[in-house]
Amino acid sequence: MSERPDLDKSLDSKTFRSYYYLKEELTAFCRQNGLPVSGGKLELTERIACFLDTGRVTAPAARSRPGKTREGAITEEMAIEPDFVCSERHRAFFKEKIGRGFSFNVVFQKWLKANTGKTYRDAVAAYDQILKEKKKGKTAIDRQFEYNTYIRDFFADNAGKSLEEAIVCWKYKKGIPGHNRYEQADLEALSGGEAAKNREERKP
Repeated sequence: MSERPDLDKSLDSKTFRSYYYLKEELTAFCRQNGLPVSGGKLELTERIACFLDTGRVTAPAARSRPGKTREGAITEEMAIEPDFVCSERHRAFFKEKIGRGFSFNVVFQKWLKANTGKTYRDAVAAYDQILKEKKKGKTAIDRQFEYNTYIRDFFADNAGKSLEEAIVCWKYKKGIPGHNRYEQADLEALSGGEAAKNREERKP
């Protein structure tokens, strides 16, 4: 297993992206090198990768201001406006088309903001699809919650194993180059007795 390098200016973006770093580590790097520290983990990652390759400091993504909504009735043929804001006007439209049980859940809000230019008819269909996937237990976890995604996928493939074993595999995974998604090959981390060692270390 190759050892994870320290996060510093000597890395290139390809090497940096090959390893897992905590958000706290990304924020600390930004502070030390005069980069903005605002934004989520994905935004920090992109900012650092750009800096490592070019030395350029990129500004934080512009945040939309609330209250900039069009007036008048919404129709299914209308395009979803840029800088979409969840307003009472929009809520009334979706409740009329979808039903009183409608709510601006997080997944739907992200869909709306990522699909400006599509029609409100598309939005109604997307909401229905999101609910169907949620009922099937397939709601996607944001990429920045890589640990949660990994643990979920680990147990989906290893129903009889413990959380302790899942964490051993996660620690192994984030210490090697490449993506941080669960794979069956990660179970090799358990063959060397790491789980037992982990239990001993946690004893008082």
